[in-house]
Amino acid sequence: MAATRRRIGRVKRETRETRITLEVHLDGKGTSRIDTPIPFLNHMLELLAHHGGLDLTIQAAGDVEVGFHHTVEDIGLCLGEGLSQCWGDLKGVNRYGHSLLPMDETLVLVALDISRRPHLHFGWKPRKVRVEGFDTALVKEFFQALVNRSGLTLHLQVLHGENLHHIIEALFKGCGRALRQAAGRPAGRGQVQSTKGLIG
Repeated sequence: MAATRRRIGRVKRETRETRITLEVHLDGKGTSRIDTPIPFLNHMLELLAHHGGLDLTIQAAGDVEVGFHHTVEDIGLCLGEGLSQCWGDLKGVNRYGHSLLPMDETLVLVALDISRRPHLHFGWKPRKVRVEGFDTALVKEFFQALVNRSGLTLHLQVLHGENLHHIIEALFKGCGRALRQAAGRPAGRGQVQSTKGLIG
């Protein structure tokens, strides 16, 4: 029997705006070492890794003196690229995953398909601009960047919620749990999960 392939992604990105190195182990234990200049994002990425069962290491620097946008978007791009490396030719992934995640008064639905057809449905319109110094519009920007590089079809829907921290935290936790399900190894692990024999 052939050895099971280790599913690891490694990405390095350097621009005039950001410098990022990232390593993700798809079959990890949910451990993370996140070092970015954005504490709120650090916390959200730790939650995604923990609930996704990913081992995730990120070292990032960026031009945060002009805003968080470049750094948040580029981290999303790097994580998406790393995940795409992990699942490779898509043989041996479940493909679909979902999570209905409650957090106190908040309820979030996450559904995704490792489809190689990037699409984001973002069903939340924040009622405030900032939470704990973090621009809430950047939540969508992060997930859009993640989708663009990973090839995910991703649906994020906030069914109800009041506390902005709870809503954003539930989105990241739910995404992690849906990723864990979709990236899991199915029975007959050598097969692409499509009747066409091809995804994309």
